[in-house]
Amino acid sequence: MKNKSIQPGDQVPPFTLTNQHGEQVDIEKYFDAPFVLYFYPKDDSPGCTAEACSFRDSYEELRGLGAEVIGVSADSPESHLAFARKFDLPFVLLSDPGNDVRKKFGVPGSLFGLLPGRVTYVVGQGGTVQHVFNSQLNVREHVKVAIEELKEKP
Repeated sequence: MKNKSIQPGDQVPPFTLTNQHGEQVDIEKYFDAPFVLYFYPKDDSPGCTAEACSFRDSYEELRGLGAEVIGVSADSPESHLAFARKFDLPFVLLSDPGNDVRKKFGVPGSLFGLLPGRVTYVVGQGGTVQHVFNSQLNVREHVKVAIEELKEKP
């Protein structure tokens, strides 16, 4: 049975994943403030690098809006650490090796399911999803949409 995709108004399902430093991260620890949770296909690929760097370049603005940024892919914590170091990424990258959390969110694949999807969730205080942006190719739009949403809903 396929999971229904998470939509605005839905609660973020609880999960715990390992970050790039090998630490267990419980998503509920972020529920006291807004955050941006983005799912991406693969560390160090051209589109994912452009997306991650756009979040990096806007990180201070996002933090100024009270939001943290959290990236999720199936890559290992070691891959995440190398990716974060290579591109000076200041935010958390979580490893979802079996794509279990991706499935919980119902993130659709692209290219006939050959590639994991690229979806960004803007989450409000308390863990309620405010906005969902799904675009495999408009990689730099993800951060722009997140900033617009955070400005509209403090």
